[in-house]
Amino acid sequence: MARSLYEWLWQHEFWLPPGITWEDMQESEDTHYPQPRDLLLSIPFALILVVIRCAFERAIALPLSAKLGVRDKQRPKAQPNPVLETFYSTRRKNPEEGELLSLAKQCDLPVRKVEKWFRRRRNMDRPSLSKKFSEACWRFIFYIISFFTGLAVLYDKPWFWDHRECWTGYPQQPLQPSLFWYYMLELSFYWSLVFTLPFDVKRKDFKEQIVHHAATIFLISFSYCANYIRIGTLVMVIHDASDCFLEPTKIFNYMKWKKTCDSLFMIFSAVFLISRLVIYPYTVLYNTYYYSMEIFQPFFGYYFVNVLLIILQLLHIFWSCLIIHMVYKFILQGTMEKDMRSDTEESDKDEERDKIREKDKNGITYFSNVTSNGYIQRNGSEPLNNRAHLANGHAKER
Repeated sequence: MARSLYEWLWQHEFWLPPGITWEDMQESEDTHYPQPRDLLLSIPFALILVVIRCAFERAIALPLSAKLGVRDKQRPKAQPNPVLETFYSTRRKNPEEGELLSLAKQCDLPVRKVEKWFRRRRNMDRPSLSKKFSEACWRFIFYIISFFTGLAVLYDKPWFWDHRECWTGYPQQPLQPSLFWYYMLELSFYWSLVFTLPFDVKRKDFKEQIVHHAATIFLISFSYCANYIRIGTLVMVIHDASDCFLEPTKIFNYMKWKKTCDSLFMIFSAVFLISRLVIYPYTVLYNTYYYSMEIFQPFFGYYFVNVLLIILQLLHIFWSCLIIHMVYKFILQGTMEKDMRSDTEESDKDEERDKIREKDKNGITYFSNVTSNGYIQRNGSEPLNNRAHLANGHAKER
């Protein structure tokens, strides 16, 4: 059964153009082609990257965040409650109205206090600012290394300047050691992102991130097995170009360097929109769809790789819409809107509302600017000792 599945999966009709078989891809002492088994090396390399990341964040990023003035927000903690904690851990983190009523009865608490407990408990699980800073630092370091590695590897390659060269001699294009290690670096990194997804900062586009990582891993793996190495290297270096500006934008945002953050975001937006909506479609999509057919007739691998590339382009369009919206807000308001991808904090406004509700008694609102001796202050001015004070709920002239 397993052997039959293996033979079906590796039919040359799936992976190679018409007229080419696996016998034509035999290696020699001087000629090496990509081998599917090589991809297994990316798993231990990914685990090594995870270890390096943990060491980097603890030894470098966290101390750096403290020196740069990145302070974690002090959030109110939820009081220990076994019943609510069990529900939170085993059922859901945001209970519905009926469940809130049931939990309130079990704990003999008002529904509002149960709501507050869940809100504070959710905020306890939210990542700290120092964690976000450390994560952004790690990605920034990697994207810088990866981008300049890609440029160094591709600078002297003919297909970097003439995109038709991506298909010259395909699929019998020998694998160069520099291209192999560049592929392993990128593939290992995306595997490491998959391994750390449960622990990384979850943003609003979490599902899109999963699709992006999966499509990227499939694309890199398939392009390696089918020897789409040349087009794959172009895809990777184009993606890394804009990411080099995104991560420092986040870093300066966490440091509260607003003007620097806004300037970097505008640069990132320009690079992202140009690279993903202009360069990528022409250099990659048009190249793969049109130029490749000058060399061979379409086959399964041709259609499959184009589908993966189009999925990436759809994700580019999704993120471009978010970026354009943020740039539009910035132009109108003169200030950068909070990252729409980031997780939202629940405590601030809700805590203020709760404090106001607690001061509402018998229909009379006791504002915080009422002084202890009953005199009224307005906007921090001196007490109105000679005008009025509260007596039995009425203003009385002195």
